Amino acid sequence: MDSPLWPVHNVAMTPATSADRPRPSSLTDLFISFTLLALQGFGGVLAVVQREMVERKRWLTQEEFIEEWAVAQIMPGPNVVNLSLMIGGRYFGLAGAMTALAGMLAVPLIVVLILALLHAHYSSHPGVAGALRGMAAVSAGMIAATGLKLGAALKRHPLPLAWSLALVAFGLLFVVVLRWPLPYTLALVGGLGCVLTYRRLAP
Repeated sequence: MDSPLWPVHNVAMTPATSADRPRPSSLTDLFISFTLLALQGFGGVLAVVQREMVERKRWLTQEEFIEEWAVAQIMPGPNVVNLSLMIGGRYFGLAGAMTALAGMLAVPLIVVLILALLHAHYSSHPGVAGALRGMAAVSAGMIAATGLKLGAALKRHPLPLAWSLALVAFGLLFVVVLRWPLPYTLALVGGLGCVLTYRRLAP
């Protein structure tokens, strides 16, 4: 197996790449999996990624998914694209990262271009506007449901559950109420979470 694209994750990746764990069988499998995943993600990509990677294919555990998603959140660029690079690199190095990225973007790009042309032509139709509003509501529900699923992993986090919930509350306060820019919120709340976790794990 090729070495991971990001050496800093070597320790965390070892369990996920062992022989007794499901993994993509080839670069083709990786490309097709991410293509199908991307084609399902109309506004609710997080929910689809979590279901496919953790529950269906079991390429990641719930805890590993949360860790990878947290890193993807703070990296520049779209979160899901970052995550695809990390998962591809986990199993096949640089070639896997590029293959996962191609699967995430190639076919969906064609679909988006076609939909953009159709939307430009039919956007004034009341049925189209209503359908888009309904899809937005469904997407919000999918993301909320995924958040509840991921929240279950907090029980096994080194921080006490009350501390983790307090960090979640601070994040919501800064983003939803105070409307802080996301980088500032991640730096403050995420940095505080890292410091507290480090202190709990320190010998």
